[in-house]
Amino acid sequence: MIPFTEVAVMDRNSEYRGVPPLKLMENAGKSLAEELKARFENGKFLFVCGTGNNGGDAYVAARYLQKEKVIVYLVKGREEIRSEISRKNLDKLDCKVVDKFDRADVDEHVIVDGMLGTGISGKVREPYRSVIERINDSESPVVSIDVPSGLGADLAVKPDITVTFHDVKEGMNTENSGEIVIRDIGVPEKAVKYTGPGEILLYPSPKQSSHKGENGRLLVIGGGPYTGAPALVAKAAYRTGSDLVHLAVPSRVASIIAGYDPHLIVHPLKGDIISSNNVEKAIELAEECDAVVIGPGIGKDDATLESLQTLMENITIPKVIDADALMAVRSASIAGEAVLTPHKAEFRSMTGSEELSTKAADDFAADRDVTLILKGEVDYVTDGSRFKHNDFGSPTMTVGGTGDTLAGVVGALLSKGMSAFDAARLGVYITCRAGELASEEYGWGTLPGDIQEYIPKVID
Repeated sequence: MIPFTEVAVMDRNSEYRGVPPLKLMENAGKSLAEELKARFENGKFLFVCGTGNNGGDAYVAARYLQKEKVIVYLVKGREEIRSEISRKNLDKLDCKVVDKFDRADVDEHVIVDGMLGTGISGKVREPYRSVIERINDSESPVVSIDVPSGLGADLAVKPDITVTFHDVKEGMNTENSGEIVIRDIGVPEKAVKYTGPGEILLYPSPKQSSHKGENGRLLVIGGGPYTGAPALVAKAAYRTGSDLVHLAVPSRVASIIAGYDPHLIVHPLKGDIISSNNVEKAIELAEECDAVVIGPGIGKDDATLESLQTLMENITIPKVIDADALMAVRSASIAGEAVLTPHKAEFRSMTGSEELSTKAADDFAADRDVTLILKGEVDYVTDGSRFKHNDFGSPTMTVGGTGDTLAGVVGALLSKGMSAFDAARLGVYITCRAGELASEEYGWGTLPGDIQEYIPKVID
């Protein structure tokens, strides 16, 4: 079953993988026409069409049927059609096209509902409301295209049959959709199983009226032995759109890290390393933020690893667990949503097993109730029930600091309210696509800062 939000993602990724929307629409319309011919051999058809791609599917289907048996009704008229590919298919029709229909049209035809697509909510407005009521009051057979118009809203078409494409959509069942027929329209397998440009549609764009802090407040807990990693995480988060990024770091390195960039909000913690002496302060800082990244530059001191377990168990906001903090995962419980970012060696250490299969990753994520980014030549993102592969990236991204960039991107997305799985898959795509663009300019001299400069270009 496909969530409504995934339909547009899949369509855009299909285009990237070689099957453009125009081809998908052609395949959908043709398969719909085949279904109509098989079920209503001598029938006549009234296509009731909206302004989007649902109507476009209808125009294609109408073209494959005998023109004498078809009427196409444009609910809001030709001028309101907002989909370019739908307009192209409408222009190809040579059947009867009208902007109103009468009782006889309803009574004498099979009604094909192509008004509203996925993701409708709230109250259905006119003119669709009246049309849906007329369809539901009729005794004619009703076939909906992909989903019944209005599904998820306060009023919906009640079809006898729904011909849906690729897979059943969220919320569909036999009670609200009638008999459900699934037709394959040629969506590439990689458009579903791999990340792509479609993932960008998930990015939570800021509202025009938003104020400072409303688009994400991120805390980074790290530093001690190393100073660059926490700063790289923070700068990547800023480039991804977090409003405020705070860093909780040992006082010994606080001034060094603050000196890297004036945008960094640095909070010194007692001591030379993260330890039990500063756990309480770190937890207090986390309570003022929306998400946290734990681990960059934090080191492997026993006292640090012990304190990390306490942080993971007591910080309940969404979190990214990265770098040396992953060493504490095996013996710690993790509160709230979490994204873990191990490479292969770190994954072996976390699991205590040499197995590196996708099944091992799925099982670990499900057992620990986390989202896992298993980094490699092809990354694998899983929460135990859903997964995405990622084949974007460049060999130049082996440079140190790239993992910190990924952690900052994912942390920023979590701070904006995205779920762990969506933040992980979008974060991997953004980082790796930015890495590709940076490598085109800098080649083997690509640095993490270069990748970060391309993050906004990928998001736009």
